[in-house]
Amino acid sequence: MSKRNTQSAKTAARERLRQERERQAKRDKARRQLIVAGSVVAVLAAAGGIGYAVVQMNKPGHWDGLKDASVVAPANTTGTKGTTVVLGKDSAKKTLKVYEDPRCPVCAQFEQTVDSTVKKDLDDGKFKIQYIGATFIDNHDNGEGSKNALSALGAALDVSPEAFLEYKTALYSAKWHPDEQADKFKDDSYLVKVADTVPALKGNAKFQDAVKKGTYDAWAMAMSKTFDDNKDGVSGTPSFVMDGKKLTADSQGNPPMSVADFDRVVDAALKG
Repeated sequence: MSKRNTQSAKTAARERLRQERERQAKRDKARRQLIVAGSVVAVLAAAGGIGYAVVQMNKPGHWDGLKDASVVAPANTTGTKGTTVVLGKDSAKKTLKVYEDPRCPVCAQFEQTVDSTVKKDLDDGKFKIQYIGATFIDNHDNGEGSKNALSALGAALDVSPEAFLEYKTALYSAKWHPDEQADKFKDDSYLVKVADTVPALKGNAKFQDAVKKGTYDAWAMAMSKTFDDNKDGVSGTPSFVMDGKKLTADSQGNPPMSVADFDRVVDAALKG
């Protein structure tokens, strides 16, 4: 074999090697570009997913979204957004403000012990009641039951003041009032089940429809704001106020939880 042929073969081999290296370099570059592009897409997708999650987390919940919503006020109410609820005989000279949270266990204790006395006083025209509903227990426990029950109470009030009072009694009863940590009042079906124990509400399609559709949800939020913004210095429930003075059973500021204490502080307020 001549040196020329040998040199030509070597040159051809080097050329083929160079071309193969160029092709491999192009393949490597293309692969890197695909990897980078894929990584960018993944990052963008992840960022988009995180962004979406953040947006969803920051969206107001159903109840928070009702704070500035148009209010449908129940019948038998007056005042701004129907948040003034006064019950009893017009002939009664004084009004007892009653502050309660539907989930409040102490309110349930009061209602189970003193409610029949309060109703008799109303029937006798001893005083009127102005009801102010609160929902702060929901805020503490991240729940919905106080608000949902307050909305259902609005639906009962729309039927009649008597239905409202009877339904409130049923909700606070030993049979139906849940433990504070059990948010049973968030379920419409449970509220309807309790309402079926009240003659005026049993099988009442209009009442049930209002509960399930949340007709008075915005009203419940407006009522809750009335509690939050009260000028009586009330921050807990149950609380009782007459003529701007908070009625307490003792020097520690506890509410009257027995019939005897309730009669004593109310009678003193009526004379004052």
